[in-house]
Amino acid sequence: MQPKIWFLASDHAGFALKQYLRQTVLKDVPHQDLGTESEDSVDYPDFADRVAERIKAEPDSFGLLICGSGQGMAIRANRHPHLRAALCCNPEWARLSREHNNANVLCLGGRLTDFAEAQEIFKVFAETEFAGGRHQRRVDKL
Repeated sequence: MQPKIWFLASDHAGFALKQYLRQTVLKDVPHQDLGTESEDSVDYPDFADRVAERIKAEPDSFGLLICGSGQGMAIRANRHPHLRAALCCNPEWARLSREHNNANVLCLGGRLTDFAEAQEIFKVFAETEFAGGRHQRRVDKL
């Protein structure tokens, strides 16, 4: 399933990477940027919650969350029962999170992921379909 729209957000530490991805892999993809708008310090949970609210209203959408390590965004996002957020450090993690876990939110570390690798991770996440089958049974238990 290709998402209808991507909702993205970052904190200050993920701002530069978010802007880069908007100008590259997201430039021709329907998306909405939910903030932050600068590198001024903000609280990442507020932005994870914004994306969660929008995905709840539009279940056929995906999310992209970026903070310094990606871990804080992933922790906060996974507190929402309709989200399956995956912190991905390389393309293989992205593929497996979609294929086996049906992840609908990609989390990246703005301080830990270089721009080229983030672009590849995003592409793999966006293009990989959920395998279903035995994996659906496991996802249902989440």
